[in-house]
Amino acid sequence: MTGDPGFHGQSEEMSNSSSISHFLLLPLADTRQLQLLHFCLFLGISLAALLGNGLIISAVACGHLLHTPMFFFLLNLALTDLGSICTTVPKAMHNSLWDTRNISHTGCAAQVF
Repeated sequence: MTGDPGFHGQSEEMSNSSSISHFLLLPLADTRQLQLLHFCLFLGISLAALLGNGLIISAVACGHLLHTPMFFFLLNLALTDLGSICTTVPKAMHNSLWDTRNISHTGCAAQVF
């Protein structure tokens, strides 16, 4: 047997690798009117959350009677909520408004962290 090594006796290793660059997102709605409605809802909810968390932060920071451990943890919760809302909701609003259905791997990782 001096010919081709065949299937079982391959001399070279074949690599099977793939890389992920984008994730595909499922659309919330297919019609344009519902996409605009989702954008307006996301905008309203995010503005209400920003206003509420901003009021909590300013009340705890300015009120001298609110410098207790309970309000310290409430302040940290409001800051964490602000960070979460300012990261994920604008991307959802962008996807609803511009009808995009993908997110890059690095963009997804940035939202998670």
